[in-house]
Amino acid sequence: MGKTTRKLEVVSPVPADIDIANSVEPLHISDIAQDLNLSSQHYDLYGKYKAKVLLSVLDEVGGSQDGYYVVVGGITPTPLGEGKSTTTVGLCQALGAFLDKKVVTCVRQPSQGPTFGIKGGAAGGGYSQVIPMDEFNLHLTGDIHAITAANNLLAAAIDTRIFHESTQSDKALFNRLCPPTKEGKRKFCDIMFRRLKKLGIDKTAPEDLTPEEVSKFARLDIDPASITWRRVMDVNDRFLRKITIGQGPEEKGMMRETAFDISVASEIMAVLALTTSLADMRERLGKMVVGNSKAGDPVTADDLGVGGALTVLMKDAINPTLMQTLEGTPVLVHAGPFANIAHGNSSIVADKIALKLVGPGGFVVTEAGFGSDIGTEKFMNIKCRYTTVRALKMHGGGPQVTAGKPLDSAYVTENLTLVEAGCVNLVRHISNTKSYGVNVVVAVNAFATDTEAELNAVKNAALAAGAFDAVICTHHAHGGKGAVDLGIAVQKACENAQQPLKFLYPLDIGIKDKIEAIAKSYGADGVEYSEEAEKQIEMYTKQGFLNLPICMAKTQYSFSHDAAKKGAPSGFILPIRDVRASIGAGFIYPLVGTMSTMPGLPTRPCFYEIDIDTSTGKVIGLS
Repeated sequence: MGKTTRKLEVVSPVPADIDIANSVEPLHISDIAQDLNLSSQHYDLYGKYKAKVLLSVLDEVGGSQDGYYVVVGGITPTPLGEGKSTTTVGLCQALGAFLDKKVVTCVRQPSQGPTFGIKGGAAGGGYSQVIPMDEFNLHLTGDIHAITAANNLLAAAIDTRIFHESTQSDKALFNRLCPPTKEGKRKFCDIMFRRLKKLGIDKTAPEDLTPEEVSKFARLDIDPASITWRRVMDVNDRFLRKITIGQGPEEKGMMRETAFDISVASEIMAVLALTTSLADMRERLGKMVVGNSKAGDPVTADDLGVGGALTVLMKDAINPTLMQTLEGTPVLVHAGPFANIAHGNSSIVADKIALKLVGPGGFVVTEAGFGSDIGTEKFMNIKCRYTTVRALKMHGGGPQVTAGKPLDSAYVTENLTLVEAGCVNLVRHISNTKSYGVNVVVAVNAFATDTEAELNAVKNAALAAGAFDAVICTHHAHGGKGAVDLGIAVQKACENAQQPLKFLYPLDIGIKDKIEAIAKSYGADGVEYSEEAEKQIEMYTKQGFLNLPICMAKTQYSFSHDAAKKGAPSGFILPIRDVRASIGAGFIYPLVGTMSTMPGLPTRPCFYEIDIDTSTGKVIGLS
């Protein structure tokens, strides 16, 4: 075992996740950092069990060779989730604590929406968890709060600018934007030169601008109907899906309809996940498009003068958070975009740091949200795939699975017919993933109620579909020991990877062509666009955003747009309701069907179980 790994004492039946997490005293995070050869100058402590790894570490290790990169995805899940995070953590515990490999787990920070809503947290489960589990699932180091603050600062800047432009002349606006100094001279602040350059104005002194240039510079003339930027909060609140703002008497009748999204759907979250450096993040935040002028020109955060302030709010959030698994292997937690709304992967900078720290022969294991139709399609390298018997029974025609209600007997007793029928979903996920030119390892996440015949049926179906290997795992019940065979299979798959990654579509084709290529991978026969979607595609093409990749916002519960269509549906028409652009992040995202960017709470949310033991200060009831 490595220097920092610990031996777990497992018990049966498996206790509640929070009870397991609370039963293990985490190692001091400096011990985890030391095992990765991180010097103290390259991380900042956030208490005893968390640290922010500074991007400066890349200056020292940037020239090192990378380790293997393994991506854990899933088949189409049930509403309860299928243990993808648990498999990710269990695999890493097996590689680090039992197979003596250098390994880093790279996972997303959970949103408080699911934590208090339907699914619960995302620290893994059973004896394969990230700890401290309560800190991981709640505030962590404040990154999502920083995103929320930055997002809402930009929202306030948009409406404030419209308000002030409505009551002032061009000259008055210009004079207030460029007030005189104590010496009586006006000057542009640094961020203003970005707008001047965009307008093609190369003058450096405000008094040199012509009246026409003053008007172009000072008046953004935002069309309120074109505003795509919404306020956010990290709570599931269905009543904020449509609101009216500007009802105060001072706002002089400037009411407009808008909505809240959940914080992890913010473009700033996507920027954090896709950025490569502080300088790159500054550029991306400034380029974010919030709407259009009445002339049809895109208006950016830098046009509003707020790009620098957004970066200041995000300056600490860009650093990944170092944590640990139950067995003491290192974890980098960073970014948390939803896969059904955004691209569903943890950050590029965390992956870059981890790949250098583990070095040749080491492993970085990350996860892609939901199934291969969503998270894996959006970002993958080497794909380690898993599934569960429960989900396959659902896809084979089993009764509806509803969070908060007891499972139907079909899911806790042997039913080979349902399992074999549901394997069509697994087969399509394997086929889709293999099309990228990577080896597919299927990890069958065994539940206590699964029978040997059911597990073997899944394994045989996976191998027949062309999987590199298929392994039955018990990491939920046994920790890393229950995923040792999976670790060996993944190592072999990595060592035998020979083909370069293949993409589903080239970037230089039309927006519709890219959407339709993805729809075809779902099994669709075609795509239907709403009138609004058609207008948006035409506008983004005209504005020069043609060459961006596509990030589909789609239900995670089916290959199609309809969550009720289980298995591997085909022949359907995929409806595109709207098309939006995250220019700073660098993608176009179509909204498929009734996909919402603000989830709602169920009748009985997870928060019913969550409380605190006032005598010990420990959180109880998290799952």
